[in-house]
Amino acid sequence: MDTTAIFKAYDIRGTYPDQIDERVARAVGSAFATFVATPRVAIARDMRPSGEALCAAFAEGARAVGVDVLDLGLASTDFLYFAAGHLGVPGAMFTASHNPAQYNGIKLCLAGAKPIGADTGLVDIEAMTTTFYDRPAEGPLATLEAVDLMAEWVRHVHSFVDVTTLRPLKIVADTANGMGGYIAPKIFAGLPFEVEIMYEELDGTFPNHPADPLNPENLRDLQRRVLEVGADIGLAFDGDADRVFLIDELAQPISGSTTTAMVAAAMLDRNPGATVLYNLICSKSVPEVIGEHGGVGVRTRVGHSYIKKVMADTGAVFGGEHSGHYYYRDNYCADSGIITAMVVLELLSRASVPLSALVKPFHRYADSGEINTKVASPAATVASIAARLKEQGVDVDELDGLSVDFGTWWFNLRPSNTEPLLRLNVEAADGPACEQRVSEVLAMIKEA
Repeated sequence: MDTTAIFKAYDIRGTYPDQIDERVARAVGSAFATFVATPRVAIARDMRPSGEALCAAFAEGARAVGVDVLDLGLASTDFLYFAAGHLGVPGAMFTASHNPAQYNGIKLCLAGAKPIGADTGLVDIEAMTTTFYDRPAEGPLATLEAVDLMAEWVRHVHSFVDVTTLRPLKIVADTANGMGGYIAPKIFAGLPFEVEIMYEELDGTFPNHPADPLNPENLRDLQRRVLEVGADIGLAFDGDADRVFLIDELAQPISGSTTTAMVAAAMLDRNPGATVLYNLICSKSVPEVIGEHGGVGVRTRVGHSYIKKVMADTGAVFGGEHSGHYYYRDNYCADSGIITAMVVLELLSRASVPLSALVKPFHRYADSGEINTKVASPAATVASIAARLKEQGVDVDELDGLSVDFGTWWFNLRPSNTEPLLRLNVEAADGPACEQRVSEVLAMIKEA
């Protein structure tokens, strides 16, 4: 089977069983175990129907080359990262995150939750995978052991807040039949919250709506319910629950950039002068807030493997992405949706105002959201637009795709890592200006 289509920049992902099946998973397990060259690896899976069989095949592949496997069972991706850090072992999480039910995949990390991406080992693992197809075990299989770290995980998540400050907030969490429905009740148990979980049942066919909170349509049920019950906050998790999006008491969505700015301010108040990371599609409000709170802002490429490396290199206390990934130095530099939820709930508990007022100082500009355009050659289109702007004397930034800052507005245009798409983000002073600038950039794409 050709694995070219499933090895991406940050992970392994494809449709089951035509692109990724048990034979592929077993070979990847052997390749991964050989690559990391450690006595043990940890594995976990989300609720997708194909997950159990794929996870078992991967474990067999790792055991076939003499590596013991610690099986966490059902878990969120951030739980797997915690296990990799807490136990000091490499890890493999079977999930396709927010993708539809027919997809599955594997997120890999080294011991200490250090990322594995295309430039940090994933290309080597792909090359090795083809050599392990149908290869017999090298002697008896190594051991497979079920491991329960839930109590340790709950204590770890709670360590990011002062639980004595929490007050009886009314919370509605839409977990979209994903792993948030498994993790959130365990984290919130014993805390002074009134919690309603929507679509709590684990069901990888996603019978209610897709587990992709970046799509506004998938927030509608949560927004409606927040207003119906008079909740203080709504939480929307993606399929593997490593991302969270916030809804205020007025049912208005809070962008990932605004959440990044708010959490960055809180982290800097606790860690004066610290470094905070933000990716290049975050709002300008993020570096502004970092500077106002005495921090050092560092701009990064999009993507967890890049951000985790920069976080380790700089010692940054926190990092945020507009897409809803939030990273913490004290969480092995890994991202976590539920830790972010707890940090925000502590901020709201300490505040004397509702969430809409709490976030208002951090929401300063209008943004387009991510706009996808299908083109024949995303890289060629970006290069053509960049060349044209350079000819006009415009300064361009090519750190990740194309970023151009015109002062009163800016845009970033990046090729997708997985599809023939261009991803456009625009920010301007207000809504009408943003709409106008979006039209201008889309016209550039069309003409390129």
